[in-house]
Formats: sequence, structure tokens, C-alpha cells
Amino acid sequence: MNHLTVIVGASGAGKTSLLNALCQNSSFATALEQHAERPFQALFKEDARYALANQLDYLIHRSGQEKELRDAPQPALMDGGLDLDFHGFTRLFRTHGWVSASEFDLCRRFYIFARSLLPPPDLIVHLRADSQTIRERLASRNRINIASGEDALLLESYITEWLDTVPESNILRLDVSQESIEYPISVPLILDKIRSIRG
Repeated sequence: MNHLTVIVGASGAGKTSLLNALCQNSSFATALEQHAERPFQALFKEDARYALANQLDYLIHRSGQEKELRDAPQPALMDGGLDLDFHGFTRLFRTHGWVSASEFDLCRRFYIFARSLLPPPDLIVHLRADSQTIRERLASRNRINIASGEDALLLESYITEWLDTVPESNILRLDVSQESIEYPISVPLILDKIRSIRG
């Protein structure tokens, strides 16, 4: 089965930019969050009644992407992913009251079922950036932002709780606050880690 690396972190940490930088240095099969293509994202931004539909759509979408990446001929990269969408964003939705307790449980049941059919990522790259960097990156985006700069600490706490359940050997933690969009420090570290895991 193909090797899968996921890049996780709060919104604005630089997940997609790092994925693009890695692809400039090596050949990967990739999967992106595809905000513009998700049918409930814009609807939810205007009306919180679409929160459950939005989250289930993402969980289903990310599960399908993982399945395709595991069957790809090259090593695979994903920005965000199934685990981040549940442990990070679905929990954030529950905290804000955008989904009810029973709706959250529905998402949890789907996540557990999907993960039972799909092996967990081989490597999780955990990005962190300082609050000013995150605010600046979110402000410069030309896409819908569900999470705000104020949500970054909450998301980070949820990600940390999830990663506490993952073997440390499967995690690479990076502070990218001071890196340029080419990620000259992080890219070699990640490529070396992928090579060491793949053997």
C-alpha cells in the first residue's frame, strides 16, 4: 500500500503552501482541501444550518481522497485530511455550537467507521506558526475561511490532543513562522523523514 503523508495545523499555518513546495522538490500524488468545490462551504458561511452537511461532506470527501492516494503509484501528500477534519474542525464546530451533540456524534461515528477501513497516515507533519503569522496569512487568502485567527489556539489544542494518541515516530513537528513560501528549512527535513519511513 502506498505511503501517505498528511500536513496538519491550524488554518493559516501554511499546509497547502508547504505541500506545493514539497511538490517542487519531489514527485508526489496529492490531494487538496478544495474549498471552492465543496458544495456546502459557502452555504455554511452564510447559514449555520449547513454546518452538519459541510462537515459530513468533508469527512466523506477526505476519506475518498485517502483511498485514491493509497492506490496511487507515487508517495502521497495531503493538506489537512480526514483526521484533522474530525479532531480539529468538527470539534471546533461543536465548541461554537454549529453542530449539536447528536450531530457531532454522527460525525464521530462516520469518522471511526472510515478510519477502520483506511490505515492511518504513515507520517503526520504538524505545522505551527505564531498568531501574527496566522492572522496575516488568513487575511491574504482569496478563499472562504471557516476558522478565524482567534480559533487558532483552539484548533492547536485539539490537534495536540489528537497527536498525543499517535506514536511520536510518526510525527514531525515544525515551527514555520519564519519560513518563506519555498520552505527551505522544512522541505529537506520532511523529505528525509519520508525516505527514512519508507526505508
